[in-house]
Amino acid sequence: MKRRRKFDKSFKLEVVHRSLDPDVSLKQLSEELGIHSNIISRWRKEYLDTGEELSFPGKGKEVLTEEQKEIRRLRKELADEKLNTEILKKAIRIFSKSDGRTTHS
Repeated sequence: MKRRRKFDKSFKLEVVHRSLDPDVSLKQLSEELGIHSNIISRWRKEYLDTGEELSFPGKGKEVLTEEQKEIRRLRKELADEKLNTEILKKAIRIFSKSDGRTTHS
């Protein structure tokens, strides 16, 4: 089984900058470096979408804007509240049912 290679940010940036050179084809760069062209394309897309500062944060962390972080947090909060509501509804149904037993003295 092949071991997954890891590349640091500076290497990825160098590859992306070279891939943006109109005189260098993606196929040519891929063969030269031994890196699949899909990986180089993915790095280039991330670079173009997020810019040099936010690209390639390391360890596979997803790059999110502050708005995306807030949306993610709010969605999680909403899901938690929906779960709490369902639990409370079930508890109300359970406790409001009569168990059919009566006590007579």
